Amino acid sequence: MASGFFAILDDIAALMDDVAINAKLATKKTAGILGDDLAVNAEKSTGFVSSREIPVLWAITKGSFINKLIIVPVTLLLNIFLPTAIIVILILGGFYLAFEGVEKIAEYFFHRNKPAKQAELEVVKQDAELEKEKIKSAVTTDFILSVEIVIIALSTVLNKNLSVQILTLSIVSTIATIGVYGIVALVVRMDDFGLKLIDRSNKKGILNELGQVFVKALPVVIRIFSVLGTIAFLLVSGGIFAHNIEYLHHILSEWPSILKEFIFVPSTQ
Repeated sequence: MASGFFAILDDIAALMDDVAINAKLATKKTAGILGDDLAVNAEKSTGFVSSREIPVLWAITKGSFINKLIIVPVTLLLNIFLPTAIIVILILGGFYLAFEGVEKIAEYFFHRNKPAKQAELEVVKQDAELEKEKIKSAVTTDFILSVEIVIIALSTVLNKNLSVQILTLSIVSTIATIGVYGIVALVVRMDDFGLKLIDRSNKKGILNELGQVFVKALPVVIRIFSVLGTIAFLLVSGGIFAHNIEYLHHILSEWPSILKEFIFVPSTQ
């Protein structure tokens, strides 16, 4: 009886060791996508009044968890019964990300100067319609990037049994969501942290200077994330096309992968 109990514990320990090793490997393989996910979601989670930043970010985070609760079991089932469908879903997601990236570039160059009246209306609508629209857009984009993350993670455990696959994908998905949105939360509250430092320092000394740095740095960081987010859209979509469309996979094979991915995005528009 006791020997059977300890045998079960030994099996569980072996399983968890296997899962830990594969989760570590999968996390390394998805690091690039996680970086893109961070850049995209940091950009999409900003632009709100201070009191709404955390509620909006929490809404997006909940949407991200729901996305992964849907994606992980569906991906596992498709991998068993219809693996070709995974490639089709990836390519469709690539078109969506390419469209988003090109749209942001077009908006920057051709729709930057909004009439004053329209800008005022957007401020009025921000607590309702605009906020809901940005949350919906962020959750949709997260869904596409999550599909990519889950599929890459799955590729590291294709030769493992189903229990290892389920646990590995679950761990990677949880790390991806908590890690990405935890960092985004720190970024969007950077200015509030800076203001607290300034108040505690009585506007003098090292704490005051550090607080001023945090407050002044936030707009710069947001602009950087906006640029990185757009680049991430294009790179992820280009990477999806390059790796999953056989014809494109063999074109310009001697070129650096980043250049290939940037070229493939406009060619699909």
